[in-house]
Amino acid sequence: MNKPAVQSDQPAKVFFCVSLNPAIDTRLIVKGFAPGHVNRVSEVYRTPGGKAAHVAIALKGLGATPTWIGFSGGATGSELLAGLRDLGIATMPVSTVQASRVNLEILDTEGEVTEILEPGGMITQSEWSEFMQACARAFQIAANKKIAVISGSLPPGVPTEAYATLISLARSANCLAFVDSSGLPLSKALSAGPDLVKVNREEAEVVTGVVIRDAISAARAARKLVELGANSAAISLGERGLVGIRKHDPTAIHAWTSPLRPRSTVGCGDAALAGLAFAAVTDRSFEQSLALAVACGASNCLAVLPGRIVREAVSRFEQGVHIERF
Repeated sequence: MNKPAVQSDQPAKVFFCVSLNPAIDTRLIVKGFAPGHVNRVSEVYRTPGGKAAHVAIALKGLGATPTWIGFSGGATGSELLAGLRDLGIATMPVSTVQASRVNLEILDTEGEVTEILEPGGMITQSEWSEFMQACARAFQIAANKKIAVISGSLPPGVPTEAYATLISLARSANCLAFVDSSGLPLSKALSAGPDLVKVNREEAEVVTGVVIRDAISAARAARKLVELGANSAAISLGERGLVGIRKHDPTAIHAWTSPLRPRSTVGCGDAALAGLAFAAVTDRSFEQSLALAVACGASNCLAVLPGRIVREAVSRFEQGVHIERF
């Protein structure tokens, strides 16, 4: 008689979505938005925001069970946490004296999107220390596969090497580290050896100095990101998809899908990053990972709100993704 298999309480896959500058996103729907004039709003949405929140929401849509780790302060911070929990996302907040910021998105029904982003409240040294300790404890969880997705801007008071520090904490806990940032924080993050960096065209140009005009030049910039320290890199080109490359791979991969008319492009890069993270712990090839990321970004374009993708829609887009190696 066969013995029953030993059951383990250790989780198979763990996702951490790390947010240093979260927000409440306020979306205003306006017909014919006219700067400098009175505009009447037809619809208003207030939802959890910041890049890491969008990643967590998208991961939830893919069927994962992410945990959001971030600063939270004041009434907006409480609203942010309540919104994430309503979506079934576990939270590990670090309290701040300053209230969490509010971002504004003006969505013109005629197609234009205007974003107005607050800088975030000042973070004290003790709050930053507590945040690092919270991440270090979280990353140590025993799991078969775990990944920290660290994304977004830095609020005032947080050092520019913050992402590099968080990457080191993740790597020391045998946790993959994926990063989406920009400027000097991104440059410092690269030196810490993240497992993957996902940035857009403008962010890649600033850090690498490579002017990106097409997929070929994007591949050169992605290779530069790898040379600067990343184990792999992906650069989003909007409706032209993603270009990705891994260290030691002789070729780059361009993945894209047919253009579509987006409801809004806000959160598309975050949805793509969620796809890359989800693929990384589900034993997909790099090519398949990029295809899933493109499908997630396309699905987000048509979603009601940022990150609100659903697996069925993603699967349909995934079937139509084009792949080219060069």
